[in-house]
Amino acid sequence: MTDRLDLLLEQENILQFTRFDSQTAWRLGSYLVQRSKKDNLRIVVDISLSGHCLFHYSANGTSLDNDTWIARKIRTVLRFGHASYYMGCKLALEGTSGATRYYLDERDYCFHGGGFPIILKGTGVIGSLVVSGLKQEQDHDLAVQALAYILRKPQDSIAHTS
Repeated sequence: MTDRLDLLLEQENILQFTRFDSQTAWRLGSYLVQRSKKDNLRIVVDISLSGHCLFHYSANGTSLDNDTWIARKIRTVLRFGHASYYMGCKLALEGTSGATRYYLDERDYCFHGGGFPIILKGTGVIGSLVVSGLKQEQDHDLAVQALAYILRKPQDSIAHTS
């Protein structure tokens, strides 16, 4: 499990932007929409900057439940400054829950894959990219693949969790 935590932190270190704006959000979101259509993925995608939604997409076959997962993952990413999957793995390694460790209501936060911080080099976390609708490892990996694509990082340089 510590190897997985190291991998997740490495992804956060590699997948950082020098600038991020609404055009970047559009390119990132459009990539994920194309992947959704090409691979017939029933996903919801949200890209937010400082709590302001810049991009949101819901594929056919998704539901309002996905939007609830999105909101919980966003809160987790912004509160902790890490991927929601990282936080879930960290809690699992510690043998505890978010409710016990941080006194957080898991109706408001979730510690499952799919939420990834948008990190600006030299500044820190400025927003979030969130995918919901697949298994948590797949949600996380899809977000990582999209970020690697937009940042022009070779896919083979970014290890996958699933």
